[in-house]
Amino acid sequence: MNSHLLDKIVAEKDSFVPRPPTPATRIQSLRHFRLIMDENDTAWITFDMAGSAANVWNETTLREFDLCLDALSRQGSVKALILSSAKDKIFVAGADLKAVRSAPVRRVETLIERGQAVFNRLAALPCPKIALIHGACLGGGLEVTLACNARIASDSSHTRLGLPETQLGLIPAWGGSTRLPRLLGLPAALDLIVSGRQLKPRQALWRGLVDKVVPREHLEAAARHMVAHGLPDRVQPLSHTFWKLPGIRQALAHHVRGQVMAKTRGLYQAPLRAIEVAVNASVLPMNKALEQERHAILDLALTPQTEHLIDVFFRKEEASKKPHPRGVSLTIHDVAVIGAGVMGSGIAHWIASKGNHVLMQDVSTQSLGSGLNRVNQLLKEGVKRRAITQKDLRDSLDRITPEHEPVPLTRYPLIIEAATEDMVLKKKIFANLAERAGPDAILATNTSALSVTELARSLPHPERVIGLHFFNPVHRMPLVEIIVTEDTSDDVIATAVTFVQRLGKTPVVVKDSPGFVVNRILMPYLMEAVRLHESGISADIIDEAMLEFGMPMGPMRLLDEIGLDVAAHVASTLCVAYPDRMAPSDLLNLMVAEGKLGKKSGEGFYKHGQSKLPRKRDKIKDHTQVEQVQHRLALLISNEAARCADEGLTRDPADIDLAMILGTGYPPSRGGPLSWIHEYGADNASVELRLLASSTPPPHSFEPARFHEV
Repeated sequence: MNSHLLDKIVAEKDSFVPRPPTPATRIQSLRHFRLIMDENDTAWITFDMAGSAANVWNETTLREFDLCLDALSRQGSVKALILSSAKDKIFVAGADLKAVRSAPVRRVETLIERGQAVFNRLAALPCPKIALIHGACLGGGLEVTLACNARIASDSSHTRLGLPETQLGLIPAWGGSTRLPRLLGLPAALDLIVSGRQLKPRQALWRGLVDKVVPREHLEAAARHMVAHGLPDRVQPLSHTFWKLPGIRQALAHHVRGQVMAKTRGLYQAPLRAIEVAVNASVLPMNKALEQERHAILDLALTPQTEHLIDVFFRKEEASKKPHPRGVSLTIHDVAVIGAGVMGSGIAHWIASKGNHVLMQDVSTQSLGSGLNRVNQLLKEGVKRRAITQKDLRDSLDRITPEHEPVPLTRYPLIIEAATEDMVLKKKIFANLAERAGPDAILATNTSALSVTELARSLPHPERVIGLHFFNPVHRMPLVEIIVTEDTSDDVIATAVTFVQRLGKTPVVVKDSPGFVVNRILMPYLMEAVRLHESGISADIIDEAMLEFGMPMGPMRLLDEIGLDVAAHVASTLCVAYPDRMAPSDLLNLMVAEGKLGKKSGEGFYKHGQSKLPRKRDKIKDHTQVEQVQHRLALLISNEAARCADEGLTRDPADIDLAMILGTGYPPSRGGPLSWIHEYGADNASVELRLLASSTPPPHSFEPARFHEV
């Protein structure tokens, strides 16, 4: 490729002089883009945002990109335009969310208008336009490619395509809600826009979002071939016209809206607005469709809900990428997992699927066989969902070594114990591990509530003991609580944080304390729900109250899923630790004694049959009671979260909000229990905590926490 545009490039300044170099066509210096012309009069625009690992759209980058398009529009000999990124793992990550989050409404409006205008200008260029996509191509990144005629994606594992705006309380408003339905058809476009789903390259090819998938090193050659031989034919199927019929279009909108309402109960406005805009945009002229996009995103952008969702996104990004502030992190590729039960096999599966070698050990050959079978089933489910390939399945299984003998563990820098929740048993296992492991090996326990400090101090070197609390099911739950004691070394903490991040999980570092953060807050909430049920309130009403609040599952059904015996065991640990305000549930203990353990025994607070048809819920008539139950339980969650913050269990109180969102499904639109209580107001809290329909709060109920100190 000749590094010149219109005869000449001033390489040192990343600027160019068009042909002829008159003042009318001269472009100022570019910082974030490179614009060159090759010998075939093909223009190549490369996005390389200065001083950043990612490309994002903001006022500056949009203005520079517009300057590039302006230069091309003045040059009559451009035969094709190729758009690419210089970043290793990012094509374009979307809009600069920090700018959106902090900007006044007028600046947000200007940013939306500029983006639409620039992408329209790209679409209007009279030459073929091809986007070469390697890495994350999300939000505004995908929207700029939709203004191109064709898209070629790399087959890299880093490449993902999607419009995740609805997950942040927004909608695609740089043409995404308008152009995607015209490209894919309305049903397929609504599925991607409303869900915010991110597609792998082959999935994007299958859906018609990209035209070709090649290895990264072949992207340029594929683009040249496409320029030379013509763009791929895109004949719109008749179904595209079918979905434009008014009655059919509205029926589809009604159906998708019903799905969203069933899933979100109307608590999230962005998916509903996205349906409205995309359905209308599919038949409106481009200018009217883009106007609808602008109005919708401005309505959504500055709402508290969107602010919470963006804040949660930033917190998760920071926790998932930022190293621990102290200590030296070591890279770990070999891990021993002790225990092949549900948690042990789940942990082994996930670690192996991320490219690490795993020794999965269990004294029982039967348990070991069952564990391997679970791993195999999880991998097969991944293949079925097209999340992994058959080769990925084979490679993951090859990286797991089963073992039932007490072999030496000196080659494993990290050993994770995942045995039964019994302190005596764990101490015995750790004493044995300390003898078999290398002197610098990290010894981790997956306990969900037991004292890591007590376990660590039973060993000669407590500084190398840490808690790694994975949540069940491991392959779905994004959170890992990293439990540290006063003795845990900074190097061990830093290594654990980096290891969890490499697994694609989000670590939250927590001081050792009964229940840590998630179970410490969750169990009082669940026990209070049981007490409400004891007082005469039906399980349906209690569950309905918290579903309306935004929890993914009501507390009574969650208890059945967890297992009432497991819940009773964790609750007993917390009752011993906090006897002044926590008491065991007589009803729960009675049900466990009767063998009513929840879903696994067929009966708990609900009856669980073999039928897969959903149980018909009783119609809730007493909405006042639902509201009172909701406030009581929601405030109790916030109350215990405030205590955790007061005790300094995490470095930042915001980590408590993040842990509850990722670990329990607490509605991110509310920002977390601490954020929510600040909005709700401490004055209301002290009143609402005393509300309880049909009963009086028992004497061990929680008094209001000192929210103003958090």
